Amino acid sequence: MSTTVDKEGVNDAYEEVRADNSETNWFTLRFNGNLIEVDSKGSDYDEFVSKFTDEERMFGYVRVTTGDEMSKRAKFAFITWSGSQVSPIKKAKLSVDKALVKHVIKNFAVEILAEDHNDVSLETVSAALRKAGGANYGTGVSS
Repeated sequence: MSTTVDKEGVNDAYEEVRADNSETNWFTLRFNGNLIEVDSKGSDYDEFVSKFTDEERMFGYVRVTTGDEMSKRAKFAFITWSGSQVSPIKKAKLSVDKALVKHVIKNFAVEILAEDHNDVSLETVSAALRKAGGANYGTGVSS
């Protein structure tokens, strides 16, 4: 049986994270049999990281504020998680499943393939987003 995505549910979570007036800044997607659906969403980054487990294949989408003291802006990261205890067959199928998810989640500055909590730490994701953002014209002085 082929994998499907709960497009309406995923799109609702996606739009909520992208909305400037929303408290929600992340969501995760989990496999429920052959259906990829929204698992959780929230605003606490540590909670986001805790959702990724060694036994799971998952996806995450997160909003991070980046920039220097002169210019702050929201950037988005798309995370594909493959835990260390996921079978090789399921890991191989993940790229096909990711393509289905990316039909709904279309806008992000970086895509991260993760298998360890360090790969999804706020520091790692923020650094990847800063690097993708190009020039950083900070004055070196914060006010």
